[in-house]
Amino acid sequence: MITFLPQVYATDLTALEWCQIADRFPAPCPRGRPRKWEPWQILNAILYVNRTGYQWRMLPRGFPPWETVYGCFWRWQQSGLWLDLNSALGKTARQQAGREPQPSAAIIDSQSVKTSEGGEERGVDVHKQTNGRKRLDVLGFVLLVVVHSAALPDGTGGKLLLQRLFTRIKRSVHNRWCRLKLLWADGAYEHIAAYVRKQFGWRLEVVRRPADATGFTVLPHRWVVERTFGWLGRYRRLCRDFEHTTTSSEAMVYLASIRRTLRLVATAKPN
Repeated sequence: MITFLPQVYATDLTALEWCQIADRFPAPCPRGRPRKWEPWQILNAILYVNRTGYQWRMLPRGFPPWETVYGCFWRWQQSGLWLDLNSALGKTARQQAGREPQPSAAIIDSQSVKTSEGGEERGVDVHKQTNGRKRLDVLGFVLLVVVHSAALPDGTGGKLLLQRLFTRIKRSVHNRWCRLKLLWADGAYEHIAAYVRKQFGWRLEVVRRPADATGFTVLPHRWVVERTFGWLGRYRRLCRDFEHTTTSSEAMVYLASIRRTLRLVATAKPN
């Protein structure tokens, strides 16, 4: 068990934080050359890029070589590590807060973000005049993220997100989200309510802005996902989509969620 980790940057993991997730990273191979860099050192570098927005090639000295860092980021992304780690931490955080590990209700929303790379899945959101991609997530603790072209309507993107969530539920050994019954959303998703009920058995409830409301109004339930977008906005790699592929974009959102949730889990007071 690691009892101390050197913290050079504010984004570096503490020993307590690393102990929460260490067993989810690949063990060293019994054959071949011994590891030169430990997983926590590589993860520190990835989290540094995620928080500061640095280019991979611009990693400061003291971190592993950028080729090693990016290679591990890509391999762990392809293995599904980021999604699984985010899900496990969200479950732990809910239990520490005295909640059931699986949510019974969730919130779906989208956020348009400009892109700086060519890559795949780009388009123009005509409502927000944004040329780039959209990110969708659900709940205060991010359950699932789908990144797609900003030209794709919210309803179509919502179907894509929920289908992926439903597939993940069916494949899960423990049916991690089997309690999910209710989804809150804005008016952009109203026309898919019947589809959601028929396809997944969930109820989609539209949270409407009061007719007599003027100026900024906090809407029930929907404010939670807006708060999450605000939290994610603190991570500079997410302020603009620098990734060439949508899977890398999704991984960066999961990393921001992982970093925040991991801090909550590691510092939580025992009940």
